[in-house]
Amino acid sequence: MVLFRRLLGDVLRSARMQRGMTLRELSAEARVSLGYISEIERGQKEASSELLASLCQAMDLPLSDVLRDVADAVALEEAAMEIVASTPITAARPSGDVVASAA
Repeated sequence: MVLFRRLLGDVLRSARMQRGMTLRELSAEARVSLGYISEIERGQKEASSELLASLCQAMDLPLSDVLRDVADAVALEEAAMEIVASTPITAARPSGDVVASAA
């Protein structure tokens, strides 16, 4: 299952780090507690639209860019899950071998 909040946190953390901002700096600029931002970045808390807008504004980052990046990450994870789900599981043993175990 793809967790939107985890991918959103990854995108936000990446954007913050690309800008050379610390959690403390972002917290002060966005007026959001450092601990709450940390939980959002780790995918442990959901960000409201107001909080997300505040974080984006503090990083001078369009909200549409963040949502686009998250949508792209979701699409990649979904594609990866489809590949895994469609890959048949085959036995690694050659046919004819007898496998026994001592109990």
